[in-house]
Amino acid sequence: MTTIDFANVTATPSDDLLTPDNSVFLFVDHQPQMFFGVGSGDRTSIINATVGLAKSAKAFNVPTILTTVAAQSFSGNILPDLAAVFPDQEIIDRTTMNAWEDERVVEAIKATGRTKIVLSGLWTEVCLVLPALSALGQGYEVYVVSDASGGVTKEAHDNAMERMTRAGAVPVTWIQVLLELQRDWARGETYLPVTEVVKAHGGTYGLGMHYAGDFIGGNAG
Repeated sequence: MTTIDFANVTATPSDDLLTPDNSVFLFVDHQPQMFFGVGSGDRTSIINATVGLAKSAKAFNVPTILTTVAAQSFSGNILPDLAAVFPDQEIIDRTTMNAWEDERVVEAIKATGRTKIVLSGLWTEVCLVLPALSALGQGYEVYVVSDASGGVTKEAHDNAMERMTRAGAVPVTWIQVLLELQRDWARGETYLPVTEVVKAHGGTYGLGMHYAGDFIGGNAG
């Protein structure tokens, strides 16, 4: 049985939580050719989650790295709606399936000084699992955004998620990440940006935000 030292219990957040100051976002290969091959889930939903995740990073000014594979020779340019969130962002185009084997990607992450990587990409079983395992092996904490990622089949996606989880990665969803970064609706500087992201990409949750604004008039979480 766990013994709790009640004298040391305080209203402070766990170090395990994602914050705008300890995380870095890495988007891997959200490109047309990769989307064409996704069979693990609805591709429109994955696109929506990916853009919602990107806007979440932008709302909190979290360092974000965009990377593609063989953009000009095979996979096509990065998802336009994703690029539009970061119009001035350099996109690192690789030849390696494992983004962690590209020195530019690793150096970009190291330069942030952050230890928690929020990772999403296509396909889960290749271009996501490889950098996840590589980063975990070098001491990073990896949070895999499952609904902003997809595999060739549901089995491939699920097996890759299980493999990463067994290795120590934490499976999350994009709205989970957004609300974990916010955590307190009294944080006025990000309240409006967060609710705008939810309204645009949060489905029925976003619809509820519209309803609250139209008919209730108060802040809603």
